[in-house]
Amino acid sequence: MSPPIAPVGWSRWLVPPAALSIHLSIGQAYAWSVFKTPLEDTLGLSGTQSALPFQLGIVMLGLSAAFGGTLVERRGPRWAMTVALICFSSGFLISALGAATQQFWLIVLGYGFVGGIGLGIGYISPVSTLIKWFPDRPGMATGIAIMGFGGGALIASPWSVGMLESFGADSSGIAAAFLVHGLAYAVFMLLGVLLVRVPRPRPAEHGGGPAPAADGPQVSARQALRTPQFWLLWVVLCMNVTAGIGILEKATPMITDFFADTSVPVSATAAAGFVALLSAANMAGRIGWSSTSDLIGRKNVYRVYLGVGVLMYALIALVGSSSKPLFVLCALVVLSFYGGGFATIPAYLKDLFGTYQVGAIHGRLLTAWSTAGVLGPLIVNWIADRQEAAGKHGAELYGTSLLIMMGLLVVGFVANELVRPVHPSHHVGAATARKGAPGVRHERAKSA
Repeated sequence: MSPPIAPVGWSRWLVPPAALSIHLSIGQAYAWSVFKTPLEDTLGLSGTQSALPFQLGIVMLGLSAAFGGTLVERRGPRWAMTVALICFSSGFLISALGAATQQFWLIVLGYGFVGGIGLGIGYISPVSTLIKWFPDRPGMATGIAIMGFGGGALIASPWSVGMLESFGADSSGIAAAFLVHGLAYAVFMLLGVLLVRVPRPRPAEHGGGPAPAADGPQVSARQALRTPQFWLLWVVLCMNVTAGIGILEKATPMITDFFADTSVPVSATAAAGFVALLSAANMAGRIGWSSTSDLIGRKNVYRVYLGVGVLMYALIALVGSSSKPLFVLCALVVLSFYGGGFATIPAYLKDLFGTYQVGAIHGRLLTAWSTAGVLGPLIVNWIADRQEAAGKHGAELYGTSLLIMMGLLVVGFVANELVRPVHPSHHVGAATARKGAPGVRHERAKSA
């Protein structure tokens, strides 16, 4: 499947909607917490066990993005979007079978493993294409698309709650909800497959085409792994994601527990609304903060994510259980930073490594997300389960977790401060010259 080249006069503003159709679909992953309690009640699972499909999905997201990044660069966004459609939708269908037969391992396999591959390939499918279409505003461009991943739960959360209320929260109702998800998302993702285009080798004369490629460093994906900048950004992303994903995956039971002992406890409907609000903050942060990074710089905006994030977690730990508005506000700010971190990282990579193989580099960096996808839910769920076994309840279940998240954000802040421009010896051409190769063409062929 060859990449579809845009005809003369094609508007670059048609590409973000194509990316959104994919990201809004795979963003359903952030609504997984809606299914946690029904699965726990139906299949007798613990909170740690019910998080497994989500955790494995995030692990596979990072791994498939890392290993598929070069293929996405080579075969283009349409191929990647097609693979994402098949895997993501098939994952739901397998999960539907698992729920219907009460075989939890099928849900883990379908949603986590197969669907997770669709998450990873779908997530990186439009990134390098958008950067090539919008070299003048890379933060904004990637923010528009990745915004959809953060906003997917804004649609999926109330939709899933509605289906569970209609079909029932037992095994057959969960199976029906999974089946509808799989079929509906397949149709919606197909729109992106049909619409996406890559820019012509030179910009079109009549507008709508991308600007000429910006001057700057050009580093291959292989060479990027040898730089300290790549690994520092890996730590930055991992810490920021771990801190946010712990709240997101546990959102529904967390807000319920925090205010369980108050005069006005949180209902299931209100908890689902909280998930939707978190999704909105996640989505708004992706476009808002990434666009801000075009103005104030990537390092400065990550200082905000990580530094202010520590303050937000401190407020939740100290006084969050005494005020619902304060708890919700702090959680929304944390999730806006979480989403902004995802949307800003491709532009940060572009600034440091150039556009040459930025999609492949981005895919490799998303292994940080895989690590965080295990760490965040594991920290929150494991500690909450242990605290509950010790006889604690309510906000007491999460105090230790919040302190750990604050420490991780401090580690990420330090790593961001250590980031410097990539040394010219790592640039394409310089790396080739050191090996005595005839020129840049040889380096590019080798790295591809």
